[in-house]
Amino acid sequence: MRLKSLLLASVVAFMAWGSANADLPGKHPYYLHALTDLRSARWMLNHRPGDAAISANEDVAITEINKAIGEIKRAAIDDGKNIEDHPAMDVPADARGRLHKALEILNKVHADVAREEDDPLTRQLRDKAVVHIDAAITATQGAITAVETHQ
Repeated sequence: MRLKSLLLASVVAFMAWGSANADLPGKHPYYLHALTDLRSARWMLNHRPGDAAISANEDVAITEINKAIGEIKRAAIDDGKNIEDHPAMDVPADARGRLHKALEILNKVHADVAREEDDPLTRQLRDKAVVHIDAAITATQGAITAVETHQ
């Protein structure tokens, strides 16, 4: 009976601790910033007119961004973040600057996400996200090159 009471008290204490810490920022607030930035980069790539070569690169970048968002969401959930928080995006007005702005954002996201991670499971998710972010960077650079060389 005493063991059962001790176990019940431990479970209640753990649940209280978990709910008390649910609103606290976790160890890695950069995951939420990265999600917002990835959504901004995706929007810029998705809303920029261009020819087929550019669109092919943009499509690859958007696909990789979507994959990175999925991995970061899983890592953020493991880290106790509210992934439904969607701050406003900063979007350039002109279509010509969107590829460069998207590339700038993707480079920032890479720096934010690639930070130190102690949890092995979260580290795996982070590493997968970084691979997709890097592929999106490469595709965006390809789109910029295509625009600059008129391919």
